[in-house]
Amino acid sequence: MLRVGNLQRSIDFYTQVLGMTLLRTTERPEQKYDLAFVGYGKNPEHAEIELTYNYGVEKYDLGAGFGHIAIGVADVAATCAAVREKAAALGGAITREPGPVKGGTTVIAFITDPDGYKIELIERGA
Repeated sequence: MLRVGNLQRSIDFYTQVLGMTLLRTTERPEQKYDLAFVGYGKNPEHAEIELTYNYGVEKYDLGAGFGHIAIGVADVAATCAAVREKAAALGGAITREPGPVKGGTTVIAFITDPDGYKIELIERGA
């Protein structure tokens, strides 16, 4: 679960930039939070990311305990190009350009989402 400052912005980033699908949403106005679940398919066959928006909270301190999410993608360079193209409107940034992992040949890159969460992209091919 990731706490986000703007639910629609985060949904747009994960669906439009990373190609995930919005799987479902839940609104809890009495409890003052809304949820969105995104992923490349439904649980249990695929992992899902729960995006949580707590009413009135626009930014979180990410702390020192969180490292990153890792996602396999068909083409790391193409995904980074989408981040570059849509960063102004949807947020996100590239923090490590595509290239081989240290000591190996697997192509990776690191990006951040609009809330600053780190995401490692791992090239898996089609």
